[in-house]
Amino acid sequence: MAAATLNNRNLAKQLAAQEAVKLVKNNDIVGLGTGSTARFALMALAERLKEGLQIRGVPSSLATEAQAKALGIPLLPLGEVAQIDISIDGADEFNEELQLIKGGGGALFREKIVASLSKNRVVVVDSSKKVAQLGAFKVPVELVPVACRYVLDQFEALGGQAQLRYKNDALFITDNQNYIADVDFGLIANPEELAIQLNQIEGVLAHGLFIGLATKVIMATGEGLLVFEQSQKGS
Repeated sequence: MAAATLNNRNLAKQLAAQEAVKLVKNNDIVGLGTGSTARFALMALAERLKEGLQIRGVPSSLATEAQAKALGIPLLPLGEVAQIDISIDGADEFNEELQLIKGGGGALFREKIVASLSKNRVVVVDSSKKVAQLGAFKVPVELVPVACRYVLDQFEALGGQAQLRYKNDALFITDNQNYIADVDFGLIANPEELAIQLNQIEGVLAHGLFIGLATKVIMATGEGLLVFEQSQKGS
């Protein structure tokens, strides 16, 4: 049953990613997200390249950079790009206000820079990611190691319970050589306010609350695709 559910979710992610890639135009600079959904978008982009599409991609992580290179997608370094035409990425949670929690894959800082540079920010998800209220998924926060104790204490002062992320029994280290804390704030009544509070903590590089950083969410369901946009909460 679990394997069937995973397969269904992967199929949904693939369908949503393929739909998002249809929005890419010739000669676009494309922000390339990180994670399982983003991998499907990379594969769909590679197929369109074979059909003659010309683009340049901007990867949001070292893992995405390696995947894109293996698929033959031409790349630009993130630090040298002034504007991105369209970015395609996944999310760990989203609501109908197009507020997101991201960072389950640990690339939230670079993902946030890519989204901030993008004119069109497309998020692709399966229906399990839609929530009425953000917060069931813990908020990932990238923090500078030398500020670790201070930052964790600040999360506690805000009512959060934080755990440093581990992978293979070792501290998870980001592409930027920082730590990730996964912070449980419970259901978040005011994501905008919490985002501001997290931004004000010295030692926090980036947090996983993406507010105002999605123009469209494409969600695959068992019945097809649903599109949520800024101008209309759902369609």
